[in-house]
Amino acid sequence: MAKKLGTKNTNLSTILERQNNSLKTRLSVISKLINWLRFKNTDLTGVGVVALTATAVTGVLLIFRHLGVLQPLELLIFDQMVMQKPDEGPDPRLLVVAITEEDIQTLKQSTITDETLAESLEKLQQYQPAVIGVDIYRDIAQGSGKEKLEKQLQKPNIIAIAKMGTTGNFEVPPPPSVPPERIGFNDLLQDVDGVVRRNLLFGNLNKETTLFSFPLQITGAYLTPQGIQPENSQTNPDLIFWGKAQFLPLHPYSGGYEKLDASGYQILLNYRSRNNIAKQVSLNQVLKNEIQPEWVKDKIVLIGYTAPTKRDLFLTPFSPAEIQAPKMAGVLIHAQITSQILDAVVGERRLFWFWSEWGEVLWIAFWALAGGSLAWLVNHPLRLAVGGGGMLLIIVGTGYYLFLNTAWIPIGIPGLATLTTIALVISYKAYQAQYQQQIVMKLLGQNTSPEVAEALWKNRDKLIKSGKLPGQKLIATMLFTDLKDFSTISEQMPPEVLMEWLNEYLGILAETVQKNKGIINKFTGDGIMAAFGVPVERTTENEIAEDAYNAVDCALQFGEKLKEINKEWQTRGLPVVQMRVGIFTGPVVVGSLGGKDRQEYGIIGDSVNIASRLESCEKDRQTSICRVLIAKETLLYIEANYLVENWGPLALKGKHQTVDVYRVIGRKSLTPTS
Repeated sequence: MAKKLGTKNTNLSTILERQNNSLKTRLSVISKLINWLRFKNTDLTGVGVVALTATAVTGVLLIFRHLGVLQPLELLIFDQMVMQKPDEGPDPRLLVVAITEEDIQTLKQSTITDETLAESLEKLQQYQPAVIGVDIYRDIAQGSGKEKLEKQLQKPNIIAIAKMGTTGNFEVPPPPSVPPERIGFNDLLQDVDGVVRRNLLFGNLNKETTLFSFPLQITGAYLTPQGIQPENSQTNPDLIFWGKAQFLPLHPYSGGYEKLDASGYQILLNYRSRNNIAKQVSLNQVLKNEIQPEWVKDKIVLIGYTAPTKRDLFLTPFSPAEIQAPKMAGVLIHAQITSQILDAVVGERRLFWFWSEWGEVLWIAFWALAGGSLAWLVNHPLRLAVGGGGMLLIIVGTGYYLFLNTAWIPIGIPGLATLTTIALVISYKAYQAQYQQQIVMKLLGQNTSPEVAEALWKNRDKLIKSGKLPGQKLIATMLFTDLKDFSTISEQMPPEVLMEWLNEYLGILAETVQKNKGIINKFTGDGIMAAFGVPVERTTENEIAEDAYNAVDCALQFGEKLKEINKEWQTRGLPVVQMRVGIFTGPVVVGSLGGKDRQEYGIIGDSVNIASRLESCEKDRQTSICRVLIAKETLLYIEANYLVENWGPLALKGKHQTVDVYRVIGRKSLTPTS
């Protein structure tokens, strides 16, 4: 084995320098992208918001990943996938001779003596095993039988162990009678949570000495007689070809690992079975000849302690589900590793493979974008919850499918990216909604009907840009009102009484306008300026006609309300009044008027002027309590439903051309207004 496998000898400072340079590169790219988005999206569009949020979230998560903050989440998911993976059953090529607690008690040997171990090896050898791996330290003789054990250990199919440790010298040396080519270290790599998920195939004891793992030496001894030997790649020093397998070592960010110490040559451990890795017999069964020859012949036999009192036990991904015996004996983990290497070499199970680091970054960024896009496009909470849950299922499903095909990709981080961007984009939309609502309410006040308010809200993204309602040309019906002889009335009333009386009157007008789907644009002292058909553009003739109907209906309702309130005022000793209404349908321009500190919703255009002039036209011709004048432009939309009186073409103040004027008498289906 030592002649075939190259070493992976990387200095720790070089690893850290590469990691830091990698982080700096990612941060530089992220910073440039954020600056570009900020420059391109001063007034952020939906694409800009989603892109900027996804970029920021991806950047933050990559920083957390570099610091190792999110590794526990990925390892937890990895363990869950290991537990859910179908059990592949025992490996028929392996036999485990377990030294159990019962064996220790029966033999009355807390540590198996050289005599007992030699006898067990001698009995196994008579059944012609291919390889025997002895996972028992024998650097120091135990009891009697030293010479007998040395004789057994000199057999060419015996693999013994040492403990490499971290000091540069053996922590536990190998048996002195066994040559180096039949020695393997039995050190098991444990992650920060104590779980064994990786296997160190070979590493440097010191600068001069490279050691191979116990399972690797066993597998090599088993396959070499079959002519299957490993070869180093001529182009990639990390790549090893062995049978049908291609071995590549873990790097610091393989799969869900973050800032992993990947020194030596490590691979991810692919557990074959939870509790049944191979057929097991006890040491006493071997000593008493209670085993069948076919269990041993041409097989790999591993001997080691499984007794809890020997404390050669380790946490595995299965541990959370194993209540009574959460830890696995070291000899059984070595059997798992041996089975994995064998399967890989003969092509039965692939070794784990991983995306490149940038592939994983793109995977995380994609789901950040997907989550942000979902949150931007979907407003309904239930649909958003279903969509977000669906995305998480796709991430987990994809990760688990690839895991079953021996690939490990990040799952927790893209899941966090999805949820975080969804939460941030929702928060941004909520902020924008509140901000836009403030703009709408500041510009339009409270004087809108629920229908208009709902229409405004649905169209707020189109209406509001850069904190303003931009100028927009549309067709609307304008309505102006005024009280007859208000100046005379105001002179006869104390100011505080006048204000209360006027507010009562204007309140009735505002309420009536709202009920008829209009908005109050201005209070003009004793009157109002109202609009029907703003600020949401009407795109069909039917919609424009509906606005005209609503405006004329509203004016007629003014008269009905005024009759009622006049009676009440009369009983309270307040003046009774008459009012005038002017209505015109035509093009107007709407939008924000004013500076950045003070704005109002402006409606301008000739149609506004005509409606105002119709209200004040021929003031002396007051034939009803509420006189409603319209022009022909409005009549064209409503004449089928209303009785009108033709006043003919009139010259309105400020107009060079005459306007065809009509007085609205009432609805055709109702008694005319008197």
